[in-house]
Amino acid sequence: MKLRIIRFNSVNSTNDEAIKLIKINKCYPSIISAKIQKKGRGTMGKKWISLKGNLFISIFFEIDKKKIKVDEFLKININLIKSILDEYSKYKIGIKFPNDLLVKGCKISGILQEIIEHKSKKFLIIGIGVNTFLSPKDKGIKTISLLDCSNRTLTNLILMNKIKIKYEKLISDINKFSSNYIKKKYI
Repeated sequence: MKLRIIRFNSVNSTNDEAIKLIKINKCYPSIISAKIQKKGRGTMGKKWISLKGNLFISIFFEIDKKKIKVDEFLKININLIKSILDEYSKYKIGIKFPNDLLVKGCKISGILQEIIEHKSKKFLIIGIGVNTFLSPKDKGIKTISLLDCSNRTLTNLILMNKIKIKYEKLISDINKFSSNYIKKKYI
């Protein structure tokens, strides 16, 4: 299944834009990207500091909770993003469950997963923030950029396209295979 790309210059939150689209019945599986995210959100009401130049995207698609449990998606999402960032980092990337990726104990990426119900259908929204080029200053949380960890050329467009390809494959596999196959392949 192909994901449509929807680009914005500036949004409050890419996840909020996904919710708006779902609520007006524009539910085609999509990736929303923004150059500027003014009010990025993290888990448990935390704020995601979105510095211009970093990657902010949200992916959304309809899910069947009978096929894959929501907590399994947390593991799938973190592992998918880790596998992409691993290609660029010369350092080991660790997972801080449920939704953070760390390099040398510093946060490089965060994922916010939300489930929205609309007209008896359930949609998974996966908000992904990557400190591609800049490290935000945040109280109590050390951060690092992918640029600081890499000796490869990178752009947000390249990262987004790699994420797009991986999620298109995941969605296709979910529609074709059993949950056991999906767990073995992605978790």
